Amino acid sequence: MKTLILAFIFLFVLSTAHALRAEGGYRLWLKYDLISNPQKLQSYQQAIRGWMIIGDCPILTAAKKELQTGLEGLLGSTAPFSDELKNGLVIAGTYKDAPLLAKANLGDKLKNLGPEGFVIVNTTITDKKVIVITANADAGVLYGVFHFLRLLQTQQNLEPLDLVSFPKIRLRLLNHWDNLDRTVERGYAGFSLWDWHKLPDYIHSYYHDYARANASIGINGTVLNNVNANALILTPLYLEKVAALAEVFRPYNIKVYLSIRFSAPIDIGGLKVSDPLDKQVRQWWKAKAGEIYALIPDFGGFLVKANSEGQPGPQNYGRTHADGANMLADALQPFGGVVMWRAFVYDDNIKEDRAKQAYNEFKPLDGAFGENVLVQVKNGPIDFQPREPFHPLFGATPKTSLMVEFQITQEYLGFSTHLVYLGTLFKEVLDADTYARGAGSTVAKIVDGSLDKHTISGIAGVANTGTDRNWTGHLFAQANWYAFGRLAWDHQLTAEAIAEEWIRMTLSNDPTVIQPVKKMMMASRENTVNYMSPLGLHHIMGWGHHYGPAPWIKDKHRDDWTSVYYHKADSSGVGFDRTARGSNAVSQYCPPVAKKFTALETCPDEYLLWFHHLSWDYKMRSGKTLWEELCHRYYAGAAAVQEMQNTWNALQGKIDEDSFRHVQAMLKIQEKEAVWWRNACVLYFQSFSRRPMPAELEKPQKSLQYYQELSFPFAPK
Repeated sequence: MKTLILAFIFLFVLSTAHALRAEGGYRLWLKYDLISNPQKLQSYQQAIRGWMIIGDCPILTAAKKELQTGLEGLLGSTAPFSDELKNGLVIAGTYKDAPLLAKANLGDKLKNLGPEGFVIVNTTITDKKVIVITANADAGVLYGVFHFLRLLQTQQNLEPLDLVSFPKIRLRLLNHWDNLDRTVERGYAGFSLWDWHKLPDYIHSYYHDYARANASIGINGTVLNNVNANALILTPLYLEKVAALAEVFRPYNIKVYLSIRFSAPIDIGGLKVSDPLDKQVRQWWKAKAGEIYALIPDFGGFLVKANSEGQPGPQNYGRTHADGANMLADALQPFGGVVMWRAFVYDDNIKEDRAKQAYNEFKPLDGAFGENVLVQVKNGPIDFQPREPFHPLFGATPKTSLMVEFQITQEYLGFSTHLVYLGTLFKEVLDADTYARGAGSTVAKIVDGSLDKHTISGIAGVANTGTDRNWTGHLFAQANWYAFGRLAWDHQLTAEAIAEEWIRMTLSNDPTVIQPVKKMMMASRENTVNYMSPLGLHHIMGWGHHYGPAPWIKDKHRDDWTSVYYHKADSSGVGFDRTARGSNAVSQYCPPVAKKFTALETCPDEYLLWFHHLSWDYKMRSGKTLWEELCHRYYAGAAAVQEMQNTWNALQGKIDEDSFRHVQAMLKIQEKEAVWWRNACVLYFQSFSRRPMPAELEKPQKSLQYYQELSFPFAPK
């Protein structure tokens, strides 16, 4: 009997240990597991012999808990708290509130770091060798602690340390397209995180972990609800729930924001209009702002989608976007709130290239928006396509603060079943030169406010989180959340460096894992563009749900929701002519950019069919005809997914089995769907080109009709 009991205990402990190891990706990149490299572990244990956080407030308490948890996990024991100065002490606190830190003479380093920047240095205080993490404000200390733990997680050298870091962009937000019924528009990782029914009385533990994850990468704001907003979010019932979430997020320096429905004065206020120039309407919003700030003193502000895709807005009353935004800005201004007014607007009654409409509506309003208004512009002029040129509004409105909106969730990039690292996409846009004030006028410099000397700046990412155990559906989709936050903090970081950080923190510090996985990640987005929409093709996905290829979509109730509107394939060629011969959308860019895109000699292959309608026999730089190049791109993209599978399979045993099996299964789905995209698109475009497939490429086994008849009535939307 005793043997049986011992065996049972052993099996129980073993299964529990396995469950802890196979946590399904829940811990994200905050895995504080014991450092496996014996030499590195020993060096850290010798360098860190204790820790001290000076100060007592909710944010510093969060920093203290994180530092204790991190050091305990990474070093194998809790580094003891000490109130006695000694060698090897990690000391954290705000510079002004910790007289001990003044002895380190770091004042000059902190001068221009603002309230969120931090300093991490090796130094001596009264002859004791210490590591100092300090900042001008509590938030900076929190960010400094997370950065210090990141150094340990990625096994960086602690000698010497002389780090100075501060955010380039002031407002760094996630936009959640979450609905009050817990569905998520463009959500592919389960239901909404926000359990509105149980709030405000029940607080899920994962609310805290969500806040920790965001704070660890510098995100300082979250828009809780869908831009296609329900006015009920502004009722007392829901504002109490919002306040409960704000209470959880506050210790992590995260403000809450709300998407609002412009017709809320009618929907929940009993008014007959929502005209932004109506006195009663303006007073209603001022009263509503006061009500919100009474519950949430640090409320961030409003995100607004108006006069777009059927949403109500100021144009319903003959007013402008500026009229609507400024009405809300006036209501928020006394409390320090901001309005983020989305520029994603287009009208099917306007028979104009959809790529031009946002510019046409917002360019004339430059200088008309209030000081606490940011116009939120998608990275490209259509809609988060696998690849778009940067939006022409960037650089076109020097008197208006612009914030860029990226999509972290993979609406057009395979949902959460395709491995697509978006750090390269984010960098491609941020580094793009608009030439707005001459060479070097990058999108990043416009967004961070430095180019036009704006004091307010912002960046938003449409979140990919949900109730799935690993938060994002696909383990590697976590890397896109991570990359967005890191670039929001510092857009000068490289996509490759960020990828390596994430691999080290999430998968392994083993170089034989890091290098192949990093190579796989860095190529993944280009591979996906190739098997979905190469050479500047765009908007050829499924109807209604955006799942899978459907370049044949036509004859719908609005042209710009069809595929044929964008690719314009016919017997003569393919592509959307946006030069002066066509829609002339290219003229919305500054002359050097417009010239580059207009001339076939200088237009990058990546944007060729975005700006030009070309013959199937057009000679490409590769020496192939356009038709041959298109086929080879589609086939190369699908083949690259097979290579990713081979790369990943070779890592078995070097990555925890749970993560390995998960990604392996996802890659099988991706490979199958990449071939589907390849075959469906090549067969469809061949029906116009009337040219044979290149002889070296295998022929699709199914017919075009087969792919056209596929139906997915319950595909995620």
